[in-house]
Amino acid sequence: MAEPVTATPFIIREENTSQAPADLVIERRRLTVFERLWSIGALRKALILIAIALFWEGYARWADNELLFPTFTATLQAMAEGISNGKLLTATWGSLKLLLVGYFGGIILAALMSVAAISTKIGNDILETMTAMFNPLPAIALLPLALLWFGLGMGSIIFVLIHSVLWPVALNTHSGFTAVSPTLRMVGRNYGLRGLPLVFKVMIPAAFPSILAGLKIGWAFAWRTLIAAELVFGATAGGGGLGWYVFENKNILEIPSVFAGLLSVIIVGLVIDNFVFRVIERRTIARWGMSHG
Repeated sequence: MAEPVTATPFIIREENTSQAPADLVIERRRLTVFERLWSIGALRKALILIAIALFWEGYARWADNELLFPTFTATLQAMAEGISNGKLLTATWGSLKLLLVGYFGGIILAALMSVAAISTKIGNDILETMTAMFNPLPAIALLPLALLWFGLGMGSIIFVLIHSVLWPVALNTHSGFTAVSPTLRMVGRNYGLRGLPLVFKVMIPAAFPSILAGLKIGWAFAWRTLIAAELVFGATAGGGGLGWYVFENKNILEIPSVFAGLLSVIIVGLVIDNFVFRVIERRTIARWGMSHG
C-alpha cells in the first residue's frame, strides 16, 4: 500500500509594516534667496557677462589708450551711434541674409549626402572620403578660388559658407545615424517603415542630439567664416556686412566702432545660441529625455 502523501505547509512571511523609527527626522530646509537666485542659469550667465564687461572697462581705463583698446562704455556709445544712424543694423542684416542662404544650402546638401550614406554603401564611401578630404580645409582658403569662379558677388561668399557648413553637419549627422541601435531600426521595420519614412520617423529622432551638435558647429563655422570673408570681399567690392563695417572703421581709425562691430558679432552669436538652438534643444532632446544636463 502506498504511503499517504503529506502536504508541505506553506510558510507565509509577514511584510514588515512597521513605521520608521520615531527618532528618524527628515529635515527640510528652505532655500535662501541667494540659493534660489543662483539656481537660475540665465542669471549666472548674466553675471559672467557683467564680470567680463567690468574687467574690460577696468583694463581699458588702466591701459589708457583709446586707439588700441577702447573702454566698454566707449564701445557701447559707438554701438548706439551705429544703431541710430542705421549703419550697424544694415551691416548686421546684410550679414545675416548671406548667412541664412549659405547655412541652409549647406544643411540641405548635408542631409542629402547623409541619407545617401545610410542607404547605399557607395554613398557611405563617398561621404567618408569627401569628409576626410574637405573637412580639414579652411573655408576662407577657398575664397580666392571662389572669386575666380563666381566673380565679385554674393555667390563667392555663399560658396565658402556652404563649404564651412556642409562637412561638419554631414559628419555629425552620419555619426548619429550609425550610432542608432539595430534594435530600434528593426522596430521601425516591424511597423512597416522603409526608406524615407524610416529615416524621418526613427533615424532622425534617435540621432537628433548628434544632428543638433552638427548644426551648432556648422553655425559657428559659417558665422566666423562670413565675417572673415566680408573683410576681404567688402574691401574688394566696396560693400558687405559686419566684416566690412569693422574693416571700414579700422581704416579711418574709429576703433570704438571697430569694437562695436566685433561686439555685435558676439551678441548675434549669443542670441542664436540661447534663443534658437537652446529652444530647439529644450523642445526636442530635453523633452524626449535624451539630455542629462
